[in-house]
Amino acid sequence: MKNIKLLGLPLILLVFITSCSSVSVLSDYDQKADFNGYKTYAFYKTGIDKAQISDLDKKRILRAIETEMSSRGFVKSEKPDLLVSIFTKEQERVDVYNNNYGWGGAWGWGYNPWAWGPGFGWGGTSVSASTQGSLYIDLIDNNT
Repeated sequence: MKNIKLLGLPLILLVFITSCSSVSVLSDYDQKADFNGYKTYAFYKTGIDKAQISDLDKKRILRAIETEMSSRGFVKSEKPDLLVSIFTKEQERVDVYNNNYGWGGAWGWGYNPWAWGPGFGWGGTSVSASTQGSLYIDLIDNNT
């Protein structure tokens, strides 16, 4: 019995791990840019105010950016070298699934090309709606 339990554990772990979806992160920046010349930063308020997300999400994003910038040695300043701006874009996604299930049976005596039996079927459509979003974080040289 213990062996059966141990055999089921990897299957449960596999299902659990594959059911988790990860966030896709892409980075696009000028490979020749030298960020070592920048020491200070500030948030570009105009860009942040235009972001179409809740105030709570804005605070979370800005807090995460502050944490990352300070861990890389940048200091928040009134006269910054870099301006940090965010831009959001969202898209509604609707998936429609056509679910047609049916089963039936037949019985009779001997060989007969005609058969009679009960048949059951179910058909339905399910709709799944979700919102996919993108967050753009721009670092702008304030000296240009």
